[in-house]
Amino acid sequence: MKNYKSIWLASALFITVQAAQAQDTLRYTGTTIVNADYHNGQLVPAVGVHNIQTLRANREHPELSDGLDWTYNHAPMLAYWNNTFYLEFLSDPVGEHIPPSRTLLQTSKDGYNWSKPDIIFPPYKIPDGWKKEGVGGVAKDLYATMHQRVGFYVSKADRLFALAYYGIAMDKTDDPNDGKGIGRVIREVKKDGTYGPIYLLRPNSTWDMKHTLYPMYTKSKDRGFVTACNEILASPLMMQQMVEEADRNDPLIPLNRPVKAFSYYHLANGKVVGLWKHALTSVSNDHGKTWQYTPLRAPGVVNSNAKIWGQRMSDGRYAIVYNPSEFRWPLAVSTSDDGLNYKDLLLINGEISQMRYGGNYKSYGPQYIRGILEGNGKPVDGNMWLTYSMNKEDIWVAKVPVPVLSVVSGPVNEAFNSLPDGQELKFWNTFSPLWASVKIEKSVDGTKSLTLRDKDPYDYAKAERVIPSARKVNIEFTVTPVQNNTGSLQVEFQDAKGTAGARLIFDADGELKAKVGYRNSGIMKYEGGKTYHIRAELDMDKRMYNIFINGESKGTRLMFVPVSSFERITFRTGDVRRFPDVDTPTDQDYDLKDPGTPVKEAIFYIKSLKTEAIK
Repeated sequence: MKNYKSIWLASALFITVQAAQAQDTLRYTGTTIVNADYHNGQLVPAVGVHNIQTLRANREHPELSDGLDWTYNHAPMLAYWNNTFYLEFLSDPVGEHIPPSRTLLQTSKDGYNWSKPDIIFPPYKIPDGWKKEGVGGVAKDLYATMHQRVGFYVSKADRLFALAYYGIAMDKTDDPNDGKGIGRVIREVKKDGTYGPIYLLRPNSTWDMKHTLYPMYTKSKDRGFVTACNEILASPLMMQQMVEEADRNDPLIPLNRPVKAFSYYHLANGKVVGLWKHALTSVSNDHGKTWQYTPLRAPGVVNSNAKIWGQRMSDGRYAIVYNPSEFRWPLAVSTSDDGLNYKDLLLINGEISQMRYGGNYKSYGPQYIRGILEGNGKPVDGNMWLTYSMNKEDIWVAKVPVPVLSVVSGPVNEAFNSLPDGQELKFWNTFSPLWASVKIEKSVDGTKSLTLRDKDPYDYAKAERVIPSARKVNIEFTVTPVQNNTGSLQVEFQDAKGTAGARLIFDADGELKAKVGYRNSGIMKYEGGKTYHIRAELDMDKRMYNIFINGESKGTRLMFVPVSSFERITFRTGDVRRFPDVDTPTDQDYDLKDPGTPVKEAIFYIKSLKTEAIK
């Protein structure tokens, strides 16, 4: 989003470390830093994270995207209520701040399977002839631009409400978050899946109420609804999230400064830790009514103009989730015992899908992270659930197991058909687009398998298993490629940072290959529908590995990159991605070729994985 009052912000960013150290402040004291030349930042993953796409934008074939053809989708919010996940996001036809705008809602019972989005806040037509205070020109065929930093509220009476904001941008250079828009709106989300009427919760003072499409909440005859609205307006922490869009002198905003994208959590002692873009932070002793100090940059925390999310997890520990670089990748988590001192930095999502559609202010990467706000529900599984947008185009959620771990112990011996239902991928990290899914499904013989499907012309499915560190290791897996004439399955043996020392490829030309230096070395022809048991004996000291297929030796190959140890095994239905990088210009002003048309689907069933360190 665009900056304003940049002079104040710059001064906040350069507050000295010495001053920060004198405060009761959040800080990062770890030694791990990101290398943004890699999409994953070369970070060690948090074990068992599942990334799930809920919406894939599609302009050419909206019938393949729930009838939706708008390709700017961003700023998702998440709640858990009535044993259901609720996901809200805003949408524009092409780019940011270019109207019309609308806000949509998806639901899910399990976090993996999501409903068709409902339009809960539709486009808002500005009356022709309307003039925006301090801006030249008059409105003609103009619609409002939506924006929101807070999406849900669960009332004290246990009713769920969705919130959004209608701002006004006279052109692509005008800021819709300047306090001169229409105002914040609210409506109830009911247990039966229906919605209450839309009301204005807090209009901007510059808006002429003669032109409003929606009445003030005080006009509602539902006393419980009015009570809930009053609860929001009386909550300093709720109101603080509205500072960007609110009147610049709104008396209900406790800290009325140009800070952005507020998130917060309570410490065990009752204090509140606040977080804003640019890793700004402060602490409140009175639940957000006042703050100990003007927000300062959290010492050691690297974060640019993207959201940072903080919360207390179900195990009593704390997490902050953000893009720890000057770019909007990777997406990472840092954890803390006390909510102030953060020592680690682990990967949540290190993928950047290709941006299929160009557009105004569309940034690359998994970004604008939000979790479930305090009071907006606790998922029954005890895990940390997050939501973010990819490239301001597609909407995703992530399940992060609690406790957050980075290592596993003991050898891996997983035959998926023998594992309990729902627990098969407990230790697997997955990246699962809608057109390139990662799931447990029944294979052709009726047994459960880790199934990678791919019909996406510009994305891939990825499943990754962290293993105990070893320089010498036997790795065995059983795979059934359904076809041998389309798609590919790449199997990599990686170190902790995701660097592959060796790679095997079930290629689209029907040949199983190994990458050896610049070239791929043929191993054997493979058949669609046939099951292959593969064993690789990897020895980093020799930089060699032996390959056995269905018990038959297929020779020895040279590793193409030296690694210090083997700590991950990755199954991926596409080539490694290195675009964009830190030198890639933004914004992208072009569309990819045929981005909305699926290709012929490739399917790979992985039945088992076994590892054993060689002493």
